[in-house]
Amino acid sequence: MEKNDLIIQLKDICFSYAGSTPVLNGLNLKLCKGNRYGLMGPNGSGKTTLFHIIMGLLKPTSGEIEIYNNPARIENDFRKVRKKIGLLFQDADDQLFSPTVLEDVAFGPLNLGKSQEEAVEIAFDTLKFLGLSGFESRITYKLSGGEKKLVSLATVLAMQPEVLLLDEPTSGLDDKTKEILKGVLTDLDLSYILISHEIDFLTDITDAIYAMENGTIHFDKEIHVHQHVHAHPHGAYEHQHD
Repeated sequence: MEKNDLIIQLKDICFSYAGSTPVLNGLNLKLCKGNRYGLMGPNGSGKTTLFHIIMGLLKPTSGEIEIYNNPARIENDFRKVRKKIGLLFQDADDQLFSPTVLEDVAFGPLNLGKSQEEAVEIAFDTLKFLGLSGFESRITYKLSGGEKKLVSLATVLAMQPEVLLLDEPTSGLDDKTKEILKGVLTDLDLSYILISHEIDFLTDITDAIYAMENGTIHFDKEIHVHQHVHAHPHGAYEHQHD
């Protein structure tokens, strides 16, 4: 690994919500250019919190964050981070807030300084890439759950990030939409970390799958898929299969 390949580095990150036990407890993470990691773990293991820490939406109680070899400590640091790392929220309704699909997808490019004409062109191109041409005038809150998820991804991709953090992107999707999403992620030339409970999906589109429990990522317990498609890091956590 060369220094220029290192994108995200977290060192001994700890975090607790007020009045609760630690959610993250000495967590370490390195993501380099080209890495595509899957992350599995029980509810409450800190997966979503980890993403929010990386994006500066939550502040760790201790530990160090470096993005592209630069310390990220204050809000101004994370503004730069958000221009390069895109976060797909677990709940699409947390991501969509404009009346129409076009307005939602064009918002990010506009916020990055693109002209109205440029932002609209990027929005149209992104929707086309996701197979959503014709959605531009659709009313956001009237979309189905799967449509909202894909439009949410469009809002992230329209900002042309270099890295994606995807929090349960298949949640609520039917099989057809999952296949569309799988094709999109396979075709993207991006690094990403993907949280999911769906081992089959992760196996198809990530290079390695790791377990998260007790506030840390167990890189020594890479999850492997057996021939009968049963996955577990030596019983590290409870899990389900479709």
